[in-house]
Amino acid sequence: MARKANTEGADSAENAGRLKQIALTYKMTKRTDPKIGLVIAAVGIVTFGVLLAIGFLVGHPIYLGILGLFLAFLAMAIIFGRRAEAAAFGQMDGQPGAAAAVLDRVGRGWTTTPAVAMNRNQDVVHRAVGKAGIVLVGEGNPNRVKTLLAAEKRRMARIVLDVPVHDIIVGDGEGQVPLKKVRVKMLKLPRVLSGPQVTAANDRLRAMGDLMSNMPLPKGPMPKGMRMPRGGKMR
Repeated sequence: MARKANTEGADSAENAGRLKQIALTYKMTKRTDPKIGLVIAAVGIVTFGVLLAIGFLVGHPIYLGILGLFLAFLAMAIIFGRRAEAAAFGQMDGQPGAAAAVLDRVGRGWTTTPAVAMNRNQDVVHRAVGKAGIVLVGEGNPNRVKTLLAAEKRRMARIVLDVPVHDIIVGDGEGQVPLKKVRVKMLKLPRVLSGPQVTAANDRLRAMGDLMSNMPLPKGPMPKGMRMPRGGKMR
């Protein structure tokens, strides 16, 4: 009985934590998306109304009404999640390290290493490895980022010759990818590697990072507060 009570208490605490998280996410999203409440309510009402109307037409309003209720909650949850994600990306846009935060949300099957290359102007390149190969994502001044990307590709070429490498520059200019579309861009890349190949690529890149971390730092002053990222190289 005591074990059952403890389990129920843990479940209640977990549910309360989820509700609190949802409430915090809603408040955060509403600051940048004031109409989110109206949009979610409209989606739920329309979904339920359509299913209920179909139910009356086919003579099963109760069954279709129950189904419509479930689908309405599902549609509301999906729309809320998408708008909350868009709001979060909007708040991160332009902030240092925003691309690394996006990479962490790409999904399962991807291994992310932030700040594998950086210069003294705080332009930075992050790396993600998955079945699509290696994706280098740069943020900062586009011209300087291109130099960083080219240097990182040359550095990796000695280690992972057989793995495709893609590069993305975050931004709103020509040839760049907006922050909120980076995840979609990566998920659309063709999957050409098997699981063991992805693991092997990660192992080789980690070994390369360990080798670089043992090299002496370049001479010259570093910006105040700047730290050398593990596995990265100042350029």
